Amino acid sequence: MLQLPVRFVLWAHGTAILIFRAVIRAIVFDFDGLILDTEEPIYRSWLEVYQAHGEELPFERWIQIVGSTTAGFHPQHHLEERLGRPLPQEVLDRRVGRRTEMILANAVLPGVIQHLDAAREMGLRLGVASSSTGDWVRGHLVRLGILDRFDCLRCRDDVAHAKPEPDLYVAVLDCLGVAAPEAVAIEDSPNGVTAAKRAGMRCVAIPNSITERLDLSQADLVLTSLAQISLVQLLERLTGLP
Repeated sequence: MLQLPVRFVLWAHGTAILIFRAVIRAIVFDFDGLILDTEEPIYRSWLEVYQAHGEELPFERWIQIVGSTTAGFHPQHHLEERLGRPLPQEVLDRRVGRRTEMILANAVLPGVIQHLDAAREMGLRLGVASSSTGDWVRGHLVRLGILDRFDCLRCRDDVAHAKPEPDLYVAVLDCLGVAAPEAVAIEDSPNGVTAAKRAGMRCVAIPNSITERLDLSQADLVLTSLAQISLVQLLERLTGLP
């Protein structure tokens, strides 16, 4: 646990940094689009299907499901309604193949590993809160070799409601044994930011190629990449240091 009371001095890279007025015990990461760029491949794979059928994939509808589930907009059902017929199974299988191909070409997003390492050095607890299924998240974390970095994972099959409801974050906080003010959420979408704030947490937003056009102003801090800032600097800014 990293306690940051009044005038606690944290040494990082040989520099003494004064940390004030806060206690941070855990960091909770979103998964899709934050740890691994799956958002662009998923969107791109559906866009290709729509274009092949002469239809437009409405971005304003798509963004409703980013960081959440397809309950608000189902791209397959929407296209089938537009076409007036079901999509052939081979089209759906080919779409999944394209999605997988693009995802497998991606590495862990910049700054993630460095922040995981820094959090461990500081004794912080680490969690994942994802609106995707547990099989999806665990499978990718295993493939990337970072599953064991996290103390707790909670996914949409673990709770009644996915983001933007706070259930996932509440479940992770309970699993980690920390209170909401003691944890920081790192998100990439408005749905995720809303969920974290509803759970009572501080939240950092890191937009990806899909969410960079969306309003993330509800977050306490918005960065272009985790690689642009150290974890010490991030906590320093979140806790209102001069």
